[in-house]
Amino acid sequence: MRRLRLSGLCKLELRDGRTLRLCDGGWVPWGAEKFVARDATFGIIGSMESFEEGVGDEVPAFSLTFLPVSTAAAADLVAPGMQGSRLRLWIAELDDLTGQIIGDPDQKFDGQLDQATLVTGLRKRELRLSIVPRGERFFDANDGNNLSDTFHKYIYPGERGEENAVDSVSVAWGTEAAPGTNSGTFIIYGGSATNAINAPRFDNV
Repeated sequence: MRRLRLSGLCKLELRDGRTLRLCDGGWVPWGAEKFVARDATFGIIGSMESFEEGVGDEVPAFSLTFLPVSTAAAADLVAPGMQGSRLRLWIAELDDLTGQIIGDPDQKFDGQLDQATLVTGLRKRELRLSIVPRGERFFDANDGNNLSDTFHKYIYPGERGEENAVDSVSVAWGTEAAPGTNSGTFIIYGGSATNAINAPRFDNV
């Protein structure tokens, strides 16, 4: 009779090109990848908090604690440039006899690194990572966006389409367009004023 066991898999793709593949014990092969219990640089996963649901403008998040082998290794993950590194978690079924994965692992989370905090003390070195879903990016504010030549060139370098746009124009930005008015030549038909653009005579269409 086949005996099965479960294994947790964690893959952290750092923004400097390195990838951590960790499991909760031993080692687990998955295709061309190999998940191990201890990374030579970043150590092991010490603990993982349960998920917390978000309310209002908050998103679900949890905390992951690494036990790095050195302070220098921890400093790499604390660097601001690592924020946004992708992290994924799976639960895999393993054949207890061969150690091979059965079927496809069940993905439980797909998120990104938000904040990293290094905690040190007597015989203690912990790196606490705050992980949030990738949907967190929808909460990024773009308050600096504006319809100007400077900002247009920031988004489209070398594009000079707004260099001569110097007049002040009211633009509905991020909302439904405000009611506008069309200005045109007024033509008098039979003593009444009619806008030739908005309401032309039937014989002029």
